[in-house]
Amino acid sequence: MTPLDPWPAPRAVVPVDATVSLPGSKSLTNRALLLAAIADGPSVVRRALRSRDTLLMADALTALGSTVDTSGEDWTVTPGPFDADAEIDCGLAGTVMRFVPPVAGLSTGKIDFDGDPHMRNRPVGEVLHALRTLRMDISAGDRLPFTVSGAGHVRGGTVVVDASASSQFISALLLAGARYDDGVDVRHEGPPVPSLPHIEMTVEMLREQGITVDDSQKDRWKVLPGPIHAVDRAIEPDLSNAAPFLALAAVSGGTVTVRDWPERTTQAGDALREILTRMGCTVEFVDDGLAVTGNGPLQGVELDLHDVGELTPAIAALCALAETPSRLTGVAHIRAHETDRLAALATELTSLGADVTELPDGLEIRPATLSGGVFHTYADHRMAHAGVIIGAAIDGVLVENVETTSKTFPHFADFWSGLL
Repeated sequence: MTPLDPWPAPRAVVPVDATVSLPGSKSLTNRALLLAAIADGPSVVRRALRSRDTLLMADALTALGSTVDTSGEDWTVTPGPFDADAEIDCGLAGTVMRFVPPVAGLSTGKIDFDGDPHMRNRPVGEVLHALRTLRMDISAGDRLPFTVSGAGHVRGGTVVVDASASSQFISALLLAGARYDDGVDVRHEGPPVPSLPHIEMTVEMLREQGITVDDSQKDRWKVLPGPIHAVDRAIEPDLSNAAPFLALAAVSGGTVTVRDWPERTTQAGDALREILTRMGCTVEFVDDGLAVTGNGPLQGVELDLHDVGELTPAIAALCALAETPSRLTGVAHIRAHETDRLAALATELTSLGADVTELPDGLEIRPATLSGGVFHTYADHRMAHAGVIIGAAIDGVLVENVETTSKTFPHFADFWSGLL
C-alpha cells in the first residue's frame, strides 16, 4: 500500500472509551525552537513535537548556524554564529517559510528558501515586503523560492502589514524583533487579523523569555530590543490535534479523555471545549485532563471561527453528521492554508452525500444521509482529520493519503486504529 492509496477509515461500532496522550503543540514547538536559536544561551525544549514541520524547523535553524539536538524526547538548542550560506527547505511548513526569513537577516550568509511545490502558492509576500521595509536584502518576488542576503544585523523600526491572510505575518516579525537594533513596531492595516490566539501565544512566549512587548493598542505590537533569555520550556499537548479524538467521543457516544489539557492556554484548540458543549456533548476537566462524552445526536451550530480557523475541517465533519443545520463563517483565510480548505471540504463532504453550500468565508451544512466513498485530503493533515471523523460514523469511508497527518502527528493512522 502506497501513501496515496485510500486508507479504510475504521468505523466506531461501539462507544469509544479511551484516554489519550497527544504529541506536543506544533505552534509552541516551532516558536520555542526559533526563540532558543537566537537566545543568549542554550535552551531545552521538553516534550517537543517530533513531526515533519518541527524537524524542518530544526534543520532550518541548524543550517543557519545553531545546534539543535533532536535525538531525545527533550531537545536542546545552542545558539551559534549565523555566518554561512544555507539552503532552507520549508516543505509545507508555513512557520518555517514565514518565521525563519526575519531571523535570516541576522546572518552574514546568503540564505536560499524553497519548499514543496504547493508551498510556492502560499502567501508570504507581506512578510517579505515588511523585511524589505526594514532594509533587508531579499530577492525579487513575493512567493517561494526567494533569497535573503544577510548583513549580520537588522536595524528594525516600524512596518505596516496587512495580516488579514495569516496571523503568522505578525508573529514572524515579533519573534525576531528583539534581536533587531531598534526592535520592531508592527502595525496591521486591513481586514481583521485571523487566528489572534496565535499572536497572543507569540507575545506570551516572548515575555516569558524577558522581552518587553507592548500590545496595548489594537492592531499594533511593539517589541523592544534586548536579549532573549534562554529557558527550559515544556511544550503543551497540541490541542488542535485533539479535535478528531474528542470528535470520536461525540460521534460514538463514548468518552475520550485527553491527558494534560492545560486549564489556561493560548492555543486555539482550547475552543473545542465550548464548541463541543454547544453541539450537545458533556465537557469537563477530570484528574487526567479534559474529558468529552457524546450524548446522542449532534446538534448543528452557528459559529464564527475566525480566530480558530484551523479547527474548521474537524468541526465541519461533525456538522455534516448533526441532526440540525450549521453555519460556519469567518474563515475566508483558510482558503490559503495547505489547500483551499473551504472548497476542499465542500467538495469532499458533498461527494459523501452531505448537503453543503460553500460561502465566501465559510460553509452552510444541512442534515443529509451520508454514505461511503473516497475522501481526498489534498496533502492537508486537517482534511485527513475530517475524513477519519466521518469514517468513524459512516461505513466505507476511504481516506486518501492519510499519511499527510505526519505533518503534526506521526503514526496517526496506527494510533487512531488502535482506539477503534
